[in-house]
Amino acid sequence: MLQTVAIPASTVNERPAIGRLLALGFQHVLVMYAGNVAVPLLVAEALKLPPDQTAFLINSGLFAAGIATLIQSLGIGRFGARLPVMMGATFLTIAPMIAMGLNPGIGLPGFHGALLVSGLLGMLIAPLIGRFLPLFPAVVTGSLVTLIGISLLSVAMNWAAGGNPTDPKYGEITGLSVALFVFIVILLLTKYARGIWNSLAIMLGILAGTLVAIPLGWIRIEGVAEAPWVALVEPFHFGMPTFHAGAIVTMGLVMIITLVESTAVFLALADITGSRFTGQNLTQALRADGLGMLAGGIFNAFPCTTFSQNVGLVTVTGVRSRFVCATGGVILMALGLLPKLAHVVAAVPQQVLGGAGIVMFGMVAAAGVRILSAVDFQGNRHNLFIVASSMGFGMIPTLSPRFFQHLPDWTSPITSSGVVLGTLVAVILNLVLNGSRVTHSV
Repeated sequence: MLQTVAIPASTVNERPAIGRLLALGFQHVLVMYAGNVAVPLLVAEALKLPPDQTAFLINSGLFAAGIATLIQSLGIGRFGARLPVMMGATFLTIAPMIAMGLNPGIGLPGFHGALLVSGLLGMLIAPLIGRFLPLFPAVVTGSLVTLIGISLLSVAMNWAAGGNPTDPKYGEITGLSVALFVFIVILLLTKYARGIWNSLAIMLGILAGTLVAIPLGWIRIEGVAEAPWVALVEPFHFGMPTFHAGAIVTMGLVMIITLVESTAVFLALADITGSRFTGQNLTQALRADGLGMLAGGIFNAFPCTTFSQNVGLVTVTGVRSRFVCATGGVILMALGLLPKLAHVVAAVPQQVLGGAGIVMFGMVAAAGVRILSAVDFQGNRHNLFIVASSMGFGMIPTLSPRFFQHLPDWTSPITSSGVVLGTLVAVILNLVLNGSRVTHSV
């Protein structure tokens, strides 16, 4: 049985007024938008897709992410976490999608065929993964949530410095000053603002930073004039799916890794919102992940995973309503159908997002520390070893990206993700050192 914190679970089911819903939902979209759009942009550049196909890939990714978010946050039958979850394209899919897209024998139809099969497989194996919930006591979950926050902080710092470390302007004082300005605006709003303005501190900070960036010439809206106002997302736009054994195996592995990452986020959200989250709840959430992958295969998109960035937003704002994220899902679907609007939202500079990200992602790490505060370190010194080892291994991909460069390629889905690597180390060490004892579950 999972323990809960002293927050009424009803907060997850609260239904704010429509105006508040739209504002808070849009705030969630702003936080995850850059990460969701980065995947199709990187893939399109590698595959040398023309501008119209690149735009379609972006729109289809937004549309599929909106569908997956609605399923997870609202729930449909036996699908969905029914938590404030935002879904988006996973970076794990970039390398295999590029490899398949460049292979004339597979191409994008082969990738989407493999995505369809992996989505179905994910729905089938979800009950098995749900039964593994006792493997995640507080010493494991706290380590993972802390690791998620620390890993995301490196992303926020990179954004604040300009996003591209090879750019000579990376880390310029002007960019860092804008990021600091955003941070200060959020800090002041958090301390002095009341009501809806306090809850919208992150979005207002991003808006203020964007306004400051306009005279600096950082707002680029190329392609807005050429983009149509409305464009439908056509299923199987790149051709009817084809099925290849190697592609299916590859995407099956990506699917399993994605489910492991999602598990950590679901457990973190359950703790933050004070929700009762059982193995059956986890099964339904992971089953929805599989359904989201299936939607990605149909709508020419990517596997969708939980965006841990938004966990920080839930923590900072204190708004735990799943209907806020559902509204964010509707906004994502609308952006997928409105290319001009999607281009405008994409114009927010990375330095601005970095200033906000430092606050949000730091809060995720702090939530992990709070979970670890319930762990017995005095009576069971093994727990300290588990935390230290999982954090150490989990930070390798972030601090030393080339650490595993000589390992076989098939290991990259594990070794390139600090969350997955840290999860495996924490679970294995907990079993070895603590056996099957499950204490202080979250």
